[in-house]
This record gives sequence, C-alpha cells and structure tokens, in this order.
Amino acid sequence: MAATVVRYLRSVGSPTSAPPEAGPGAGTGKRPGPVDALPRPDLRAVGADERAPVGPAEFRAVLGNFASGVTVITAPSGADGAGPAGFACQSFAALSLDPPLVTFMVARTSATWPRIARAGVFCVNILGAEQGALCRSFAVSGADKFAGVTHTPAPVTGSPQLDAVPAWIDCRIHAVHTGGDHLIVVGRVVAMGAAGEGEPLLFHKGRFGRLAD
Repeated sequence: MAATVVRYLRSVGSPTSAPPEAGPGAGTGKRPGPVDALPRPDLRAVGADERAPVGPAEFRAVLGNFASGVTVITAPSGADGAGPAGFACQSFAALSLDPPLVTFMVARTSATWPRIARAGVFCVNILGAEQGALCRSFAVSGADKFAGVTHTPAPVTGSPQLDAVPAWIDCRIHAVHTGGDHLIVVGRVVAMGAAGEGEPLLFHKGRFGRLAD
C-alpha cells in the first residue's frame, strides 16, 4: 500500500517529502530555505461527493477525551520585517529517535503557518501548568502574540525560545505531508533542553488541566 501511494504521488508530480535541510544553506549550518506551505495533491479520506461517516461535532467530542500536552510553535522574524511568528499547538508528538524527529499538525487555513514555512525552522515550546494565559495569547488571531512575552533565540535556528517553559525543542523543517484539512509537519531536532522541574499544562475536553496525585 505504501509503495502504491508513493508511485501515485510521483505520477502527479508531488514530492513525497522534503530532504533534511533542503534549500539554500543546506549542510552549511545556515538557515534552510522555505518549504511549500500548502503541498499538493490534497489527499482526502472522504471525497467531495461523499458523506462523512461522522460529523465534526461528534468527532471533536469523542477526540476531546484524549488528554494532551500544549505547546507554542514559534519561528524567527522573516526578511519582510513582520516579526516572529507563533501559534498554540495541541497536536504535537515525538516521531523518531534515529534520526531525532518530532511532528505537529496545523490547519491548512492557518495564517501563521506560511510564515513558519518561509522560515524553514521552528521551536517547540512545551508549556507548564501555570502557562494557560500564555497559551491563550498565542491562540488568538490578528493580534501581536509576542506583546509582553519575553524570549531568547533558540541556539541553532534563532526561533523564539519562550522564557520559563519547562522544555524546548529547536528544529529544522524536514518534511510536510497533507492530511485532509490539516498538514503534518515533520521537524528534525537540532537542539533541545529542559528545566527538569514543573508540571505540564494539559488540555482535556476543551479545558486546561494539570496532573494530580
């Protein structure tokens, strides 16, 4: 099945993935070039003329039973002078140990994602239990998300590393795949760190929570 999908993608001229550190600066330690913000083809599990097996409300309600951590994905300022980019992200996970890869999902309609794609790099800021307000500030649209937020450049990519987060992961974009109305972004880890203390911020059934004894 996997081989069939790869052959199909190649037949329509779509890259199955982007090579690590693709673009200008590859292998030189410089910032990699941009990636395609909206890769094609748009692979859908349900065709436009089909009825979805479950509705969006039911989907959200059932999947809301799965508790997850919360992160803020950031990228450095671009050449357009627009300042750094960032958004709150619940759909983050570790992907591979060798090579070290992580992944997150982002809506195709996101206004922040194209800016991250142009940067070609990002930093995953894992939020702590007391950072719910920080998460909310990065979940809004059309505002200066970094207003009043202190941060330092991540050591390799220069992406904003938010102060006081329990852990951070500095990455270069390794590949971008389509996933219905979302994109699956794979990052290759180039640096990381953890404070080694504090509880994580959790998200469950539409509300923030924390670990309990």
